[in-house]
Amino acid sequence: MLQLFLALLSGALVGFVFGLIKLPIPAPPALSGIIGILGIYLGYQLYLWVIPMIR
Repeated sequence: MLQLFLALLSGALVGFVFGLIKLPIPAPPALSGIIGILGIYLGYQLYLWVIPMIR
């Protein structure tokens, strides 16, 4: 839970700094980009689940 909080806090800080220096936020502009990131995460979790079964 602490890791999630720290990730959210660091993301908010980076977003704030990007806003201060007038840069576009480093995030996908559309829902499809966000779903793509979720897919990468789920694929990695699947990898972590399958690899122990193979070994």
